[in-house]
Amino acid sequence: MLGLYLKNPSEIELREFVSTSLKDDEVKIKLIYGGICGSDVSVFKGKIAHATYPIRPGHEIVGEITDVGKGADFEIGKRVVVTPNSFCEECEYCKSGMPNICSNKKSLGVNADGVFSQEFTISSKYVLPVPDELTDEKAVLIEPFAVIVHAFQKVQITKGTTVAIIGCGTEGMLAITLANYLGANITAIDINPFKFKKVREIGNIRTALPQEVKGETFDIVIEAAGARASVEQSVDLVKPGGSLVMVGLTPEATFPVTQMVRKELTLYGSIIYNFPSDFLKSIEYLIQDDFNVDAIISKQYKFTDYKQAYEAAVSGQYGKIILDFKEDK
Repeated sequence: MLGLYLKNPSEIELREFVSTSLKDDEVKIKLIYGGICGSDVSVFKGKIAHATYPIRPGHEIVGEITDVGKGADFEIGKRVVVTPNSFCEECEYCKSGMPNICSNKKSLGVNADGVFSQEFTISSKYVLPVPDELTDEKAVLIEPFAVIVHAFQKVQITKGTTVAIIGCGTEGMLAITLANYLGANITAIDINPFKFKKVREIGNIRTALPQEVKGETFDIVIEAAGARASVEQSVDLVKPGGSLVMVGLTPEATFPVTQMVRKELTLYGSIIYNFPSDFLKSIEYLIQDDFNVDAIISKQYKFTDYKQAYEAAVSGQYGKIILDFKEDK
């Protein structure tokens, strides 16, 4: 079977992988679509300290089960998604219902071989069936959208809530989509005005460059850019008594502590999701006919055109880039 292989940062190639035999609890999955994530780009660029090389990249997928181990309760032919983050079920965090911060977590495509290959095997405990009525194009968004579903559970967003969302990459766009669905008054902020056209495809949403919101404040600020400047600006944008939810990852930033204390703002960090609960909630939204995610996916490439796909993803000029693993008919 063919799959992608990242020998070192920026050194990616297509190579043949040997199919492995199934353990009792494992399933074999044939890929349909794979989404290139921001963390895939960071691994490609060598910007994640705990990433290991060489590695097979990829973790966002929808696929079809082609084989099952004796102890795996799945049917061949069923479409599924996977959580790419392992959890041990034994550490204090797993036992406290927080497997997203498991002490022994490994992440596919970062420090464990990922799933950008025609087929792969994985423990069935990390696999979730996809409802028949959910399209492949929506199903491949279940995992990245679960990140936003998890983050939004930390705050209350209802009709009329003022929300600033900083960063209009995939996670920012998904946050805009959900906040819009919940009836919020949204201001989408990015340094790249090219992205605003896609934002407006979601709805009648105000867009702004960072300097255009100076002096304004919002009930809730979602930081999804992961850049030092945006993190530092986010504190200024929160109303007194408001909340800041940090989804983006930036190595460090400087916070005005006195301002944060005097505002009595609430700061939340939010990392990935809990499986399967946040995936199931993600599906509940995505399955709704009026939940519009058409603007999220920008381009599709056959997986054999991986170089062009990664170039597009690395450019930062597009939304979600999808690799198509379907066999030509």
